[in-house]
Amino acid sequence: MSKKERIEFIDAQSQPKEKRKGVLSILDGSLLSKDKVSNQIPYTLFLAFLALIYIGNKYRYEKLIREGQKVQVEVKNLRAESITTAAQLMHISKQSQVARMVEEKGLGLEASVVPPKKIKAKL
Repeated sequence: MSKKERIEFIDAQSQPKEKRKGVLSILDGSLLSKDKVSNQIPYTLFLAFLALIYIGNKYRYEKLIREGQKVQVEVKNLRAESITTAAQLMHISKQSQVARMVEEKGLGLEASVVPPKKIKAKL
């Protein structure tokens, strides 16, 4: 009778080890040694590779967005500078301003009092 008890005892011990599931099978590594899981390793590696590509793509996109915003701010500043420069040029180009600047610099130029005449060419 002791042989039967011993055999039953061995069978009782071996069944829980094979049927272990959950956290213990993950911690002791027996889950990774099964054929079902080992067949999925290439697929898992592929998914990890795709995840890395998506993360890198996201960082690249955010960097492009930040650079685009910097360029937009620079364009606004350059546009404002262009408008200011054009306004100053228009102010300086007025006849009264030109006459005043010539007088200040002492160039000795005078404004013409005779109106311009049209020249007609005979063919």
